[in-house]
Formats: sequence, structure tokens, C-alpha cells
Amino acid sequence: MKELGIYIHIPFCKQKCYYCDFYSACENEEKQAEYFDVLKKEIEDVGKSTENVLVKTIYIGGGTPSFVDSKYIVEIINKIKDNFLLDKELEITIEVNPGTVTKQKLQDYLEAGINRLSIGMQSSKNEILKKIGRIHTWEEFLECFSLARKVGLNNINIDCMIGLPKQSLADVEETINKVIELKPEHISMYSLIVEENTPIEKLIDELPDEETERKMYHIAKKMLEKAGFLQYEISNFAKKGFESNHNLDCWHQKEYIGFGAGAHSYTDGCRYSNIANIDEYIKCYRENRIEDSIEIHEKQDKTSMAKEFILLSLRTIKGCSKKEFYNIFGYDIEKGFLNEFEKLTKVGLIHIDNDSISLTEKGLDLANLVWEEFV
Repeated sequence: MKELGIYIHIPFCKQKCYYCDFYSACENEEKQAEYFDVLKKEIEDVGKSTENVLVKTIYIGGGTPSFVDSKYIVEIINKIKDNFLLDKELEITIEVNPGTVTKQKLQDYLEAGINRLSIGMQSSKNEILKKIGRIHTWEEFLECFSLARKVGLNNINIDCMIGLPKQSLADVEETINKVIELKPEHISMYSLIVEENTPIEKLIDELPDEETERKMYHIAKKMLEKAGFLQYEISNFAKKGFESNHNLDCWHQKEYIGFGAGAHSYTDGCRYSNIANIDEYIKCYRENRIEDSIEIHEKQDKTSMAKEFILLSLRTIKGCSKKEFYNIFGYDIEKGFLNEFEKLTKVGLIHIDNDSISLTEKGLDLANLVWEEFV
């Protein structure tokens, strides 16, 4: 039986953050209701045509899933339960943003089976939050976190960001200290990526330089590890046993199906996505033109699949398992990519032992140079 993950895209936001390039829109209740009707139909149609699969994880992202009425989230989870075989240890994650969460919504999520919460915080400094277009304050984040604990959610991730406009080393240290004090189970720490045609481009002169951003990363990493968080991926830290299964599966090139406008999927070596337009997505399903709503991005051959497997695995601290690679692709990884590994070893970016290939400390800092060898 094939194992896979499910991703649900909720493309609705109260306000788009200035750095965000994911597909989202502000729509009224009527449009939201229409969207979820089509989304349920897509889940049902795919479920009927998909055999011998076991769903290991469900990830509900966006957009801002907590922006919409929780009844829609419950309906979607129930629709998946009705149309797919679910693992007994199923992990269900939902992304939420402070300022869009109520106690009732959180209770509804918990009762529907959601057992992991990912809260978008980014910074503890209100002036920085305002500058990057967040709709909440630090105080509203604290209220959101407290409510989640009160209703019984005991697997919570907090998103933090470094490299933000006007952000200092002291700001990062303060934020990480405050987050550690809350005792979450998981902390994600991402560097700001300035995407084209996003409002954050206008603030590019206010961003920390590369050397300062690296210092931010090392300060936060050291603080988190001292507090008992284990780094298991470049940007992710967790208490033992609380790693994100959904993300780990993606980094190990496991298959997943995405539902909703703009959602991406990866099955049978093919990467594809739904059309990133709510109206067109709805129209295609209403008119039974489902094939028109899907865009193929890549059909991988064995070589490109192997390169991607290495690239994704090297994001994790454990690295790329030689044995797993051989079991999947049928040849020795070191012989197959001799030139690449020799080059990366010589400059100190990767470490090779009997069992695995992984990034060095220097490699963690310069991971993009490693990726370039396999893109």
C-alpha cells in the first residue's frame, strides 16, 4: 500500500503579508462557501480514483486557514476521512495566525482530529510585525498561544523569521528567549526570502546584510539547542518526538496530493499543481473541465529524481542515507555522483561516513552552493 500526505490549500487571508508570494485572496463569505463546495468535490473525486493508499499526514495551509469559519475546516477533514484510508498515527496540522483565532475555532479543530498547530508569529517586536504586514501584535500572539494550550493542543509549532527589515541581533535574541519561555514543542526559524513583485522589495535597503543574518541564525540555533530543542532540518527545531512528520516526508521525497486552488502535488515522479486562481478553479470543476485546472511542472526521469532525493535529504541534519538511496534507485550513491561529492567534500560543505552523507556546519551556512550541484 502506497503511503502519502495530503495538503489542503486555503487561499483566504485578512491581509497579505508583505513578503508572501503564495496564492491568496480576500473574499467574501459567499465566495468562500462556493470554494469549499468545490474543494470537497475535488477530494471526493480524487479519493474515488485513488486505490491502495494510506494517508500518513494532513497539512492545512494557506493563506490563513484560521481566517475562515471553522465549520469549513471540519467539513474538509470529514470529507478526507470519508474518502481515504487514514493511518492510526495520523498527524493533522493546521496553520493559524493570531488575530484570526477564537477559542471556539480551536476547540472545533481539536474535536475534528487536528493534533498539531502551527502559529505564525515571526517576531516579538510589534514595530517589525507592522513593517512586514502582519495583522497581529505580540500580545495577540500570546493570547492565541494561551488559548491553544487551554483547549488541550499539546503539539504546537511557532514560526520565527530572521533577516527582517530593521531587525537587529538583539531583536532576534529577545524573540527566541520569549519563545523558549513559552515551552512550545517545535520552533521553525526561516530566513526572509525577498520574492519578486512583493511589497517587501521596497524595504530591501533596510534588510540586514548576509553576515549579520548568519550571526542571527547561529545565535538562535545555539539558544534553541541549549534549551533542549533538537535541530533536525536547516530551519526546524523540535523537542524529541515532536518533529513535523509531514515536512519530514516531503524532505524524504514521499508523495503527497494537494487540494485547492494553487495546491501542489507530487506523485509517480510528477510535480503538478492546481490553477492558482479561485474563480478559474471553481469554474473548471463546475464545468467538469478538471484537466484544464491542472498544470504539469515536471515529469522526472530516474536521474532527476535521484538528484532531488539527495537535495531534499541534505536539508535534514541526518542527511542522505546511502542504504535508502540504494534501495530506491539500485546503485551506489557515491559512485553515481562521484564528481559532485568530491567537489563538495574538498570545500568542506558535506561530510561522508559509512552510513550517510550530510551537511557540515559550513554546509548549513552555504547550503545553496550544495543545492546548485543537484539542480
